[in-house]
Amino acid sequence: MSFRRIRSVLLQELFITYRSMEIIFDVFILSLISLFLFGFLSLYLVGTQNAIAGKILLLGMLLWDVIRIIQYSISIGSLWNLWARNLCNMFIAPLHMGEYLLAHTLSGIAKAILVFTLDSVLAILVFHFNIYQVGTVNLVLFFLNLSIFAFVTGIVIVGLILCYGMRIQAFAWGLIPMLQPLTAALFPVKVLPTPLQGVAYLFPCTYIFEAARYSLSSGNRDWHAISVAFFLNLLYLLLSTLFFKMMFRRARNTGQFVRNES
Repeated sequence: MSFRRIRSVLLQELFITYRSMEIIFDVFILSLISLFLFGFLSLYLVGTQNAIAGKILLLGMLLWDVIRIIQYSISIGSLWNLWARNLCNMFIAPLHMGEYLLAHTLSGIAKAILVFTLDSVLAILVFHFNIYQVGTVNLVLFFLNLSIFAFVTGIVIVGLILCYGMRIQAFAWGLIPMLQPLTAALFPVKVLPTPLQGVAYLFPCTYIFEAARYSLSSGNRDWHAISVAFFLNLLYLLLSTLFFKMMFRRARNTGQFVRNES
């Protein structure tokens, strides 16, 4: 593991980010649009005596963006190199796939922290919602768990694209929105039909959203939910790493890794 090589990939990410209107819109502008959409909806709910429902919406939106931005950075970061027919060139240098993915993950975390900070400040100033009232320790635990889940989904998507080609590239930006209702990010799990509640509890982030709502309403910490989330995240991290290695090996053996750029 070389910090110098990781730094090189991070510099590439930085140059692509501030020169790409697509990334600026998807990461920053879309987050602002979501904030104001759910913010004004929360103000409406407060006016109809549903203040806690409005706070839950903003809480879920702010935390969900952590997953969305980190997964986006990992998946789209690799796609940019594929679109530019540059991915093979990256690995002509002594760059390991682990270093490559770590660099994109660090880039995603930096973007997520920046967007979360800006959006949370705007939520306080404009919509009078302070997410920091759930507690600093809670936020750190939530962010860590959500980051791991985003990494897991990100490398699974990258592995699938490397193995099966660009025809499934839509997974990079389409899979995570499909998971949002199943993880009960914006509402309690009990709102879901009973069969889907069982599905929801297969996702680590579901426990984090439940723990966040519990902290918001009670001011306490739900150690049980956080512990279950950590356990599931570690399990999925192991499985996703093995899955990615299998997909990457298959892509090289079949020649798909090179054909992706043709």
